[in-house]
Amino acid sequence: MRLRNVKGKQEILNNHPLIILNPEIYKGKWQELFRNNYPIYIEIGMGKGQFIIQQALRNKHINYIGVEKYDSVIVRALKKINIYIPNLKLIRADAFSIDQIFNKEISLIYLNFSDPWPKKRHANRRLTSKEFLLKYNCIFKSSYQIKLRTDNEELFTYSLITLTNHNYKFKEITLDLTKNREKDHISTEYEDKFVEAGYKVYALSAYRDN
Repeated sequence: MRLRNVKGKQEILNNHPLIILNPEIYKGKWQELFRNNYPIYIEIGMGKGQFIIQQALRNKHINYIGVEKYDSVIVRALKKINIYIPNLKLIRADAFSIDQIFNKEISLIYLNFSDPWPKKRHANRRLTSKEFLLKYNCIFKSSYQIKLRTDNEELFTYSLITLTNHNYKFKEITLDLTKNREKDHISTEYEDKFVEAGYKVYALSAYRDN
């Protein structure tokens, strides 16, 4: 899918106080950047930012970092922010470089409606593949926590298997999140579209001790 260009995107990227364009230089130093010792949660593939922005606004004692590789998409997220949110940073990066950006600093990873990469030859690109789970081992601080949502049943089943194979246990497995959403539920843009169209949303919460 071709992404639409956003007028003036480079100026926005260069000047917005929440964007980090060179995240690798903060590896091992993210707590210093936030100037506190609160836990750090990241969303890999944050899209237009609805989920991560709302999480940061509601939970002041958690630091949030949204990771997105497409300039045009991250600019659309930045345009939604009209106040300074001290516990939020957005970074422009590919998920493959995640272990070059963080080092034993992350308490929780959100994987919301990630690309399912349905072809078998692309399985290592899935964000719950062995390749990525090994990368996450390098960035988790102590205990490991992953929360996933997807409309893709095959990706969901695949994730249950790979997480189990890497010694994760499950706090929650939901086969239809649309029927089990809590009152204060924070959705993503994709989730809203899928729910409106009548699709099921699968969700899981997994953890592993270091």
